[in-house]
Amino acid sequence: MALSVGEQVRWWSIGLAIFILVVWTMSDVLMPFLAGAALAYFLDPVADRLEARGLGRSAATAVVTLVMVAIFVGVLLLVIPAVITEARALMEQLPAYGAALEAYVERQLPADLDPASPVSEALNGLRERFSDWSVDALRGAWTSGVAIVDFLTLLVITPVVAFYLLLDWDRMVAMVDEWVPRDHLGTVRDIASGIDDVLAGFVRGQMTVCGILGVFYALALMILGLQFGLAIGLFAGLISFIPFIGSIFGGALSIGVALFQFWDQPMMIVAVAAVFFIGQAVEGNFLTPKLVGGSVGLHPVALMFALAAFGSWLGFTGLLIAVPTTAAIGVLGRFLLEQYKGGRLYTGLVGRRQGDRGSAFSEAAAEASETAETAPSAEAQETARPPASAAASAGRASRS
Repeated sequence: MALSVGEQVRWWSIGLAIFILVVWTMSDVLMPFLAGAALAYFLDPVADRLEARGLGRSAATAVVTLVMVAIFVGVLLLVIPAVITEARALMEQLPAYGAALEAYVERQLPADLDPASPVSEALNGLRERFSDWSVDALRGAWTSGVAIVDFLTLLVITPVVAFYLLLDWDRMVAMVDEWVPRDHLGTVRDIASGIDDVLAGFVRGQMTVCGILGVFYALALMILGLQFGLAIGLFAGLISFIPFIGSIFGGALSIGVALFQFWDQPMMIVAVAAVFFIGQAVEGNFLTPKLVGGSVGLHPVALMFALAAFGSWLGFTGLLIAVPTTAAIGVLGRFLLEQYKGGRLYTGLVGRRQGDRGSAFSEAAAEASETAETAPSAEAQETARPPASAAASAGRASRS
């Protein structure tokens, strides 16, 4: 006997509550497993293509995993040390930038630098904040983020988890499909397909856009000779998955550094600003339409709220699951909205009357169609009736 709607809602709500409780209580140890699952999800199409070319699933999984590990180790050894060095140097230069800003204001607005003036108090506060940031930023980011042991655990466990999940990915999907209640199988498959389309369109496409923009910004700023160009460019590309945020923050930071470095070369400052204008134009007119598309259904405001909410709730693990969770919530929300607009709560009596009239009209049209199909046409009757001359001839022949 099938469960009632109320019982189904109760059981689904209990399952959702248990899932949220498990994620919240185990958030400290979930990160390498979530990272491995994300890698397996993104790499499954590549493994499927290798299978289509004749490789077995084990061989395809091994090839994909080894290539990804090689790329990751190369980036870790070549790029990360340079980025850390430039980031540390940028933090150390912040007090000098604050002092230069104070000297500039002192030359331009000497009357406003009285110790009791608001401008002087603001500059003193800014200088103290720069000093605090330069001393504590890297140390705080390291100690309050991921410890050394956790980081090494992440590096070791994530590839192993990704390998085993990628190896059994199709089998696990089929197993989960068998667990779905049969009454809701079609609905669950449609929702899962919608979530997969959003993730494929946004995450895979947008991460590609972020990588291209990060490389472009870093190379362009390094060619221009901007200090800390590598770190600033990669940072701007990394946060470009939020529309306009990467170009705004990266452009502001780059122009700020350029003002101190190229204060007597205005054309260099203009060139630094032009890098981000070009990057934003290429992203908006070519990269995003081609690689992401316009139907992913993730609004920028909803994405920013999800990152802030999940980050404050679960830390780095929350940032990792923010985008897929938001995509799932968006697909479920659109499904519930369609159900609501098709239900009696939305249509009310007016919709019910219109539905009754529509069904009555459909029934009448169906009856008329059936009558037209069953009744012989006049042409058919005329064809079936023998001609009068032929009937008379037949009568004369029978009489003779």
